Amino acid sequence: MAGVPIELVLAERDLGHYSRLVTLSRDWRGYREDICLELPWIDSPLLRFAKRFVSDRRVLQKKNVRESPEQIPRVWKPRGWPEQKLVAFRDWLWEREIQPSLKKYRLLDFDIYQLDGGLGFLRSGKIIRQLKQMGKKIVCCYLGSDLRLRGVISAIDEISDLNLTTEFDLQKLHPHIHHIFFPFDARRFQVKTTENKVLRICHSPTDRQAKGSEQIIAVVKELEKRYPVRLVLIENVPHAKALDIKAKCDIMIDQLGELGYGISSLEALAMGIPTLTALTPEYERYIPDHPFITANAGNLKQRLIQVVTDREYRRRKGIEGREWVEKYHDSRSVVAGILKIYREKGWMDEEGRFTG
Repeated sequence: MAGVPIELVLAERDLGHYSRLVTLSRDWRGYREDICLELPWIDSPLLRFAKRFVSDRRVLQKKNVRESPEQIPRVWKPRGWPEQKLVAFRDWLWEREIQPSLKKYRLLDFDIYQLDGGLGFLRSGKIIRQLKQMGKKIVCCYLGSDLRLRGVISAIDEISDLNLTTEFDLQKLHPHIHHIFFPFDARRFQVKTTENKVLRICHSPTDRQAKGSEQIIAVVKELEKRYPVRLVLIENVPHAKALDIKAKCDIMIDQLGELGYGISSLEALAMGIPTLTALTPEYERYIPDHPFITANAGNLKQRLIQVVTDREYRRRKGIEGREWVEKYHDSRSVVAGILKIYREKGWMDEEGRFTG
């Protein structure tokens, strides 16, 4: 999840709480781990092949526009008998692996459980429902395509005590959800002080269709013929290498469409790299002092020319970007806001002790 869960965990620890991150398997991009269960059947070639035939194609196709489902929230259901049986088999297989870890790491002894993507250990929600019966608090944090495409897991959604989202548009996809800013630690990033003679314009898509990448690539390639610029595509590389490449760039284009910005943009802004992305008018009103250079499919070329030809503008936007990230996205401030909600709900006292 782009390093979001571990940022929350580290900030919770900084604020004096005992927090652990449990992941089902390792992310190939190399994000920091804590307790990794190393479960099978996560992202194997065989599983991806099977999904093409048994899963709803809508769930597998990411888009760069907002969703307008008939049902809010959208609810995940197996497409048919084959997917139902495969998911049930996977739950059976995983539970045999998970149960020893629950004891080894004392994973049943926590007070609050935050489920990223609204997922528990099992698709059935069995273990999370047991925790709820034990008096634990259940928090679901939605990070993007989980709500847009898949939908909630009903067995978990119906017992969730609090729903959070880092994505602005998801506020309209669940009737009871709080928006939080992406947690981010800008202290890990150095601000650029030099530029390349041939400006390096980077674009880092995890999914080209979801980022409007084909149009972005076409526009930059066209500008390469007239201006001293070069396109740098950052994709299918480990996270550490992606950051190293990005740090050597001068301008970033995040995405086109209606979904705003993500962690990749925050990394660039923290480095003082001016960043272009699309923001809906509603989103701009929500963050009126944002530092982004807004662009859409119709004006990307013109906005990019403005950035390329005005060095002072680039410098100013770079400074604004770093300051804005520190102001709104600092992990500890984000977590402090979540803890404030806990206190308002009566789960925690002013000293941070769990009250149930």
